[in-house]
Amino acid sequence: MASTIPDPGAARAEVTPPADRPGRIEAHGIDHIPDGERHGHPRELFSVWAAANVNYLSLVIGGALVLMGLSLWQAVGVIVVGNLFWVLTGLLATSGPAAGAPSEVITRALYGVIGNRVNNAVGGWLVSVCYFALNLAAAATAAFALVEKAGITANVPVKVAVVVVIAALTLAISVYGHGLIIKLYLPLTLALAGAFTVVALAVFRHADFSYAPVDPPAGTGLWAVLVAGVTMIASGPLSYTTSADFSRYLPRTSSAKAIAGWTALGAFVPSVVVSSLGAFAATAVDMTDPQNALQEILPGWFVPVFLLALVLGTISINALTAYSAGLALQAVGLRIRRTVSVLFDGAVAVALTLYGLLVSNFLDTVSNALQVIVVLIGPLMAVYATDIVLRRNRYDGRALSDETPGSPFWFTGGVNGAGALSLIVGVASAALCVNTLYTGPVATALGGVDLSLPVGMIVASGLYVLLGRRAVRATSD
Repeated sequence: MASTIPDPGAARAEVTPPADRPGRIEAHGIDHIPDGERHGHPRELFSVWAAANVNYLSLVIGGALVLMGLSLWQAVGVIVVGNLFWVLTGLLATSGPAAGAPSEVITRALYGVIGNRVNNAVGGWLVSVCYFALNLAAAATAAFALVEKAGITANVPVKVAVVVVIAALTLAISVYGHGLIIKLYLPLTLALAGAFTVVALAVFRHADFSYAPVDPPAGTGLWAVLVAGVTMIASGPLSYTTSADFSRYLPRTSSAKAIAGWTALGAFVPSVVVSSLGAFAATAVDMTDPQNALQEILPGWFVPVFLLALVLGTISINALTAYSAGLALQAVGLRIRRTVSVLFDGAVAVALTLYGLLVSNFLDTVSNALQVIVVLIGPLMAVYATDIVLRRNRYDGRALSDETPGSPFWFTGGVNGAGALSLIVGVASAALCVNTLYTGPVATALGGVDLSLPVGMIVASGLYVLLGRRAVRATSD
């Protein structure tokens, strides 16, 4: 695979251009980034992905694996295997500098200009806003506890204020955009790493390193739990089909291996460490309520710091989510500035969060829907990754920005049939294998083993290889 589009004549930008300075609101949205405004080094991506993955959700999922009936070391093995899917997130990040465009635009090569609007509306914007709302609710819960420790009663007005403040901090990062994210996420990574180091020391003092359940699953039941665990862990990296959003400012001559490596490593290491901490903790405390359970083994002085770290970690991941959701909304076809689209996404997420926390169990409904989201995001990731390999990561960013019927990425009626059909068949195949909210016929035949992840990805990728070669040859730069 070629590193990027070769351009020996392009001068490397040594100074961050005004359009992408940390203290200024990012000027670009889904438009093409000219060579003169490219800057940075692939290693900067490490802290972007590390800060976003030192978070509460990873801790919860790690603990859940032990609660599902796995031994400690089975859980750790599942965590490592599931997080290997970050390699695909790293691969997708290489397309950013190649095109000088975000993922939301690059995927026009896969689905066509019109087809990609549907992709961004569902697989981009809707999924991102749902994740934003759930993460915001998790951060708010930790913040409520922090407020209570300060002697303030967390009544309804206080809860509303807390949610709004957390959302405002998150959206401030997203609105200022790429430059601030690159600058801010290194100190955030260091701060969160320091906090979770203290958590690790406390957990290891109480953990049972030889833990095994009294009545462990066996045979088909064990395989069902192992596969479900890998799928649950893998849903994290697979949800980031937008990794090119954060690499697109890099010079087009940047090493593709370095881009993929720093992205994947930045996410893999903290995800494995924090999820494993959750698994170790589950051998000592009841992780059905992780936030309160961990306070039983943490030093009393550190509990407020721990709660603050949970909030900061969630802000880090949600700022990336809101940023990409804003770009997705633009790519759907709304002619609005990126700052406006980000604020709109935030307003929707805040409304969903407040409704779910204060009025109904709506967030449970959203959470249940996201349990089967791997049916969609697996094939989405597979088609995108396959396209990168087929065209050797050569994308014409300017041509991708053309939304007219004369665009080389218009295909037939604005839809690339090869990509659309591959995605639809991949999703349908995965849906037959699900065993979460419902049990598909394939899962039933296999005794409950949920193969939706591998089946959906393999079918979508294989079909795109068969159907997409002609379109790829016609539109490769």
